[in-house]
Amino acid sequence: MDRASKEPPRCDWCLGHPLYIAYHDEEWGVPEHDDRNLFEKLILDGAQAGLSWLTILKKRDGYRRAFDGFDPHKIARYSERRIDRLLADPGIVRNRLKVQSAVGNARAYLELLDELGSFDRYLWQFVDGRTIRNRWRTIAELPATSPQSDAMSRDLKRRGFKFVGSTICHAFMQATGMVNDHLLGCHRHREIARM
Repeated sequence: MDRASKEPPRCDWCLGHPLYIAYHDEEWGVPEHDDRNLFEKLILDGAQAGLSWLTILKKRDGYRRAFDGFDPHKIARYSERRIDRLLADPGIVRNRLKVQSAVGNARAYLELLDELGSFDRYLWQFVDGRTIRNRWRTIAELPATSPQSDAMSRDLKRRGFKFVGSTICHAFMQATGMVNDHLLGCHRHREIARM
């Protein structure tokens, strides 16, 4: 039996790069309830806009270093001078609007916490506090948006968040386990459903 036949079945999108496979097998779709981790993932999903997720995975450590471990209190205080320094950092996506949105999103995040006390509870309300378990057979069936991501996007924008369109919100919901979009034939579909 060759090595390939020993590999478990996976969603097609993750094949072809070890970082993708590790992310798929260990993180994607796992229900996330830590406020700071949710904040980090929202910022990274916004940074992905127009790019591949693999690009962001390769730069994730650079983002963690450059953005003070995604500490929203520190990021919210970034000055224009600090933003200019970030734009010279090859460890992140050097797009001014995306960097500025991360700073603005940190401020919006802190305001939301002051008002509601929990980013986790706020986000998970869009799926009634439970993972939506889809039963897709092919990658072509996966939607880019959903009524839930539309609602999340509208409300985040209303609260001042940027780079939170419905497509980004849906990808975020998939990544954080609000939606189980692992394909039925993928070994992670059943594992995630049991979490």
